[in-house]
Amino acid sequence: MAKKCTSRARTQAAQADKYALYQKAVQEPDNEVGFFDRVYRKAYGRPPLVLREDFCGTFAICCRWAASRADRRSIGIDLATEPLEWGRRHNLAKLTAGQQKRVQLLQDDVRAISSQKADVLAAQNFSFWIFKTRDELRQYFSTACRNLAKQGVMVLDMMGGSEVLEEDHTDVRSVDGCKYLWEQARVDPITHHAKYYIHFEFKDGSKLRRAFTYDWRLWTLPEVQELLLEAGFSEAHVYWEDADADSGDGNGNYRKRNSAPSDPAWIAYVVGIK
Repeated sequence: MAKKCTSRARTQAAQADKYALYQKAVQEPDNEVGFFDRVYRKAYGRPPLVLREDFCGTFAICCRWAASRADRRSIGIDLATEPLEWGRRHNLAKLTAGQQKRVQLLQDDVRAISSQKADVLAAQNFSFWIFKTRDELRQYFSTACRNLAKQGVMVLDMMGGSEVLEEDHTDVRSVDGCKYLWEQARVDPITHHAKYYIHFEFKDGSKLRRAFTYDWRLWTLPEVQELLLEAGFSEAHVYWEDADADSGDGNGNYRKRNSAPSDPAWIAYVVGIK
């Protein structure tokens, strides 16, 4: 007679790696590096060599940047220890020894002035929305401008549309055999302060609740453009995503635009030119 199993099998949620899931669900380093290269070349007519990634987390973009050309190097800045350590084990370790030497990681405040100047300074995944007042955001942009070389660009991504303002709204899509859930838990229409969560649900019914929490202010495109100019940038442009001719969905191609059609849920870039 077989012995009764007394140990409980671990759920898929208990075994899940939230940073690996996040990278698969949210990040596209190849696309980001290609976009940074394109807007810098458009501004200055030459390829950028030094990337600074603020709020870099697991710094996948830094690693892809260093791997893209032998003369490129990257600087990743983040205050949190855990994602930096995860990135060292899982992203940096995949690079060659030479590529690894061209990735520098700093556990620091992104508002600190650095002696190392970047060609491109990126703050992706709406990370700069952590600054909730105009003075705070202007100060950050001013510091970013000073952390850029004489010829430099700052690249920020943005989201918006009526759906982004909906409270108690959850978007769901499949990612790597599980479900990725983006929950808009609270959106204050007066302050534009908002609380968002990322959850993951697995085939065995287990859930990784609040894997990531975001407490942000929802900034608008004109506000960000205006604050970049106030902070010392000479130009601030919006790059809007083109729509597929058949489906009407975004096709991943972003072009500089001065106006755009109304869209209930959009992603765009704001590019500041020093």
